[in-house]
Amino acid sequence: MIANFYMINMTVLRQFHALTKPRVIQLIVFCALIGMVLAVPGVPSAAQVGVAAMACLGIYLVAGAAAAFNCIVEKGIDAKMKRTSWRPTARGQLSDTQTLVFSAILCIAGSTLLYLWVNPLTMWLTFATFVGYAVVYTVILKPLTPQNIVIGGASGAMPPVLGWAAMTGDVGPEAIILFLIIFLWTPPHFWALALYRVEDYRKSGLPMLPVTHGSEFTRLHILLYTFVLFAACLLPFVYGMSSWLYLAVAVALSVGFCWYGWKLLRNYSDELARKTFRFSLIHLSALFAALLLDHYLL
Repeated sequence: MIANFYMINMTVLRQFHALTKPRVIQLIVFCALIGMVLAVPGVPSAAQVGVAAMACLGIYLVAGAAAAFNCIVEKGIDAKMKRTSWRPTARGQLSDTQTLVFSAILCIAGSTLLYLWVNPLTMWLTFATFVGYAVVYTVILKPLTPQNIVIGGASGAMPPVLGWAAMTGDVGPEAIILFLIIFLWTPPHFWALALYRVEDYRKSGLPMLPVTHGSEFTRLHILLYTFVLFAACLLPFVYGMSSWLYLAVAVALSVGFCWYGWKLLRNYSDELARKTFRFSLIHLSALFAALLLDHYLL
């Protein structure tokens, strides 16, 4: 009896954990951490490490709350799509009330932590990001326009700004540069996914770009965005945030992304779209890791 009770509770906990979209949140917290590190000259003090740890936890909680709220709003759409049909809300394993309460608890806990142990600016920026993603993007933009991921990408680009604000109490131009890189990275990253999941999106009724404007139009825009992203990735070096180490990595990664975009336009296949999507994840992670190494090594 005790063993069965334990297994049931562990299953429910895993379901709640799945609502937070853990892999997405890991990237969010990583990008926020980069913003924190770059905001502190040299090696951070013990006090600064403590603030950064609390900021990461607070951002993690609020981002998890936004993801859970997203699962409520999109449960009908998620149930129609192979990529998301496993989610607990889509399968009816967790009710709307359970998910909403869970989301509210995470949001309140994260916001309180940020306000009391980090600073009010970070709390308000993080809460605004929650509203931007959970309400503006999910409820309004996503079902309304094929440019949803472009406009809504502003919320996804906020993590390094949150990290910078956590350590400095303001938002400097360096944070805006990091924001711009993620903002421009988001459309080609997401559209590559949408290309090979186009039938899923067609069934869902969402006006994603490959559904409304076709594959070739989407592939052209992926390529154009990789060109603009290339220029944005040079800004940390141009502005003096980084040195030649970052520049070399940024150029190599950006050339690679443009190359994938070019191949995708000229000779499309679902497998190539998958590879482009995977490379986009490597691109952003390695780019920010290079900024981190550059900050400490040079």
